[in-house]
Amino acid sequence: MKIPFATFRPMEAELGADLRAAFDRVLTNSWYIGGKEDEAFEAAFADYCGTAYCVGVGNGLDGLMLILRALDIGAGDEVLVPSNTYIASALAVTYTGATPVFVEPDLDTYNIDPQRIEEKITPNTRAIMPVHLYGQPCDMDPIMELAKKHNLYVVEDCAQAHGARYHGKPVGTFGDAAAFSFYPGKNLGALGDAGAVVTNSKTLADKVRALGNYGSDYKYHHIYKGVNSRLDELQAALLLAKLPHLDRMNAFREQVARRYLQEITNPQVILPKCLPDTVCVWHVFALRCQHRDELEAHLAERQIGTVKHYPIPMHLQKCYQELGLPKGSLPIAERISAEELSIPMYYGMTPDQVSRVIEVVNSFH
Repeated sequence: MKIPFATFRPMEAELGADLRAAFDRVLTNSWYIGGKEDEAFEAAFADYCGTAYCVGVGNGLDGLMLILRALDIGAGDEVLVPSNTYIASALAVTYTGATPVFVEPDLDTYNIDPQRIEEKITPNTRAIMPVHLYGQPCDMDPIMELAKKHNLYVVEDCAQAHGARYHGKPVGTFGDAAAFSFYPGKNLGALGDAGAVVTNSKTLADKVRALGNYGSDYKYHHIYKGVNSRLDELQAALLLAKLPHLDRMNAFREQVARRYLQEITNPQVILPKCLPDTVCVWHVFALRCQHRDELEAHLAERQIGTVKHYPIPMHLQKCYQELGLPKGSLPIAERISAEELSIPMYYGMTPDQVSRVIEVVNSFH
């Protein structure tokens, strides 16, 4: 039985008619940037997230960068970023001229460890960027307390956490603003690159929108040195068709994750843990194994797809060598990078496929 790491086929089979109708609607309207579809999706996604405002942008990285720029974070400033995340989180800081400062994660949840944040705060620190990695919410209460204590902004990276909740509240509603990615593989994915910023601040939303529209608040009037980062009508229409199904599809992922957590019993495998009173949406199911590469080969030989998230930690990437963080300087991130392996997790997995993944993981020695 061949089982891919992920596939869109089951989702596309269910929603294909709705997606084609959305495409036809955009084509018929003959309006492709900044129109009714974008307005409708922004309103619907703000309502879904529980925020007052949503601004569509080109992708999740742009969303983070635009928030930081809207907060006037730049050269000489520092932003605290988890040492274990996709590199886009750090790049967003770099693109403003500020410096990312890496904070080690909790080894159980893979998310930024609130107990390690305060030691990294300096007079130059302006913001904390918690990343709800793999669809698991960060421990936001102590993060918000630290931010208040030190007068710091909080910018949530929700690129992998559409629909996740912490203590009953949606992620993306704790900080000053949050960015989402709608890359096709995300729980809510477009059919190309797309993203959004959500916030309860009208001032911040207006500035993000202007910065993403060439710095323009209205046509040919430029108040900032902006960029071109807008959610186009086609992607907005496709996302609008998918959004009503997000919670149902997240619940499906949770059922698959529950089976993994209950039925994977191999003592060589370390399973992920969610914080109490949270809803994890399982963008990926990331386990750990000291013999990760051998486990990867064991699964591949049996035609089960896997992905390593992320095999080289950010501080050891060539592009960040100027930070002067040698191997061994962030040992928890390095350990996760050496041990993490993500197994199949997608909407539409059959019970037999889930059973087969469990069987093969448990048979690894």
